[in-house]
Amino acid sequence: MKKVTEFLNANPVQYLATIGRDGKAKCRPFMFCLEQDGKLWFCTNSTKEVYKDMQEHPFVEVSVYSPEYAWIRLHGKAVFENNMAIKEACLNNPIVKSQYQTADNPIFEVFYLENAHGVIADFSGNPPYEF
Repeated sequence: MKKVTEFLNANPVQYLATIGRDGKAKCRPFMFCLEQDGKLWFCTNSTKEVYKDMQEHPFVEVSVYSPEYAWIRLHGKAVFENNMAIKEACLNNPIVKSQYQTADNPIFEVFYLENAHGVIADFSGNPPYEF
């Protein structure tokens, strides 16, 4: 998991793919928050379309590439949890802090990827790192 979190932290703006409530694919810029106890955590806002989409269709995929042309593809089920410790940890990011101010903000939502699975790969010809 360390290799995954290092890659996500080094490439802070990822893209989250969802299935919209209209049944069509959606892809949005997103930010990884942290790994805790083997869970990869992200956050969003309960008034956003992405939150509503994930409530209806919780299976998502995250992807990002590095300046060295390596990339990660990561998928799992978005599981929302009112976890105040995780919310507090997410607020260490100044961007998150500026949007939500406090962990008890009623629109502040955190989720992790259940059964996260994916690969880190590049154009080297070496086999991808699967997790």
